Amino acid sequence: MVEAVKHQLNMREWLAFVLVWGAAALITTTFCWLLSDIVWHGFSHISWTFLTAPPENAGRRGGIGPILVSTALILGVCLAVSLPVGISTAVLLAEFTSDQSLFGRLTRRSLDVLAGVPSIVFGLFGNAFFCKTLGLGFSILSGGLTLACMVLPILIRSTEEGFRAVPPNYRLSAASLGLSRTTTLIHLLLPAAVPGLLVGLVLSVGRAIAETAALIFTSGYVDRMPESLLDSGRALSIHIFDLSMNVSGGDANAYASALVLVISLLIINGITSWLAAYRLHRKIVTL
Repeated sequence: MVEAVKHQLNMREWLAFVLVWGAAALITTTFCWLLSDIVWHGFSHISWTFLTAPPENAGRRGGIGPILVSTALILGVCLAVSLPVGISTAVLLAEFTSDQSLFGRLTRRSLDVLAGVPSIVFGLFGNAFFCKTLGLGFSILSGGLTLACMVLPILIRSTEEGFRAVPPNYRLSAASLGLSRTTTLIHLLLPAAVPGLLVGLVLSVGRAIAETAALIFTSGYVDRMPESLLDSGRALSIHIFDLSMNVSGGDANAYASALVLVISLLIINGITSWLAAYRLHRKIVTL
């Protein structure tokens, strides 16, 4: 009887081992295959001229200089709006709102629902509100504000979890020393919650920089160099979509643009990981 139970447990452990490692191998293989395909077809087309020159012949030739500028401006508007609003809301939910309060429960449930809304819905909202109601038209500002609305739920929830991960002893020790809640928040809780904030930032940037559907309805298709935030601008993701779906003979530049997008995401993730590790190292050294 005992041997049969041991054999059954061993079979379950072996099956769980195979499933876990099989899933990990499948995900890793798929990622490596996609990355190698993009590198294989796109690396030879990347040059300084490609990164700085404007598109020519509907994007078949030329570069992506104005596209990169438009993408950076859209992402900048998105972060300039979403970071202060997201951090402030996360502080309100984590530090000043009870878990059992009606306001807190409704707000968190609403954020969870919004995080799962398809991006095209945000695009339609941005087109109706920012482009038409506010009169911003198809512009970089409209696209950035729409992306800010889209990434706010992720950023707020991740930052809130970062604040909740801070040990209660921090708050109790600060209160025993007579520190105000504002001082405790700025000098103690906010630095301790940086890892959660960085996680939300990485997820938000990753979703924003690769977004297509929401920007088609807000920032537009224009591929010239923008002169202001009220100019229409084509994001890199839209450029890739247009070259691969609407422009015959644009596959080469589409692959090169996709490789630039992947490299940009890897650089952003790498910088964020380094900042988190540096922050943790400084915290350990201080202790």
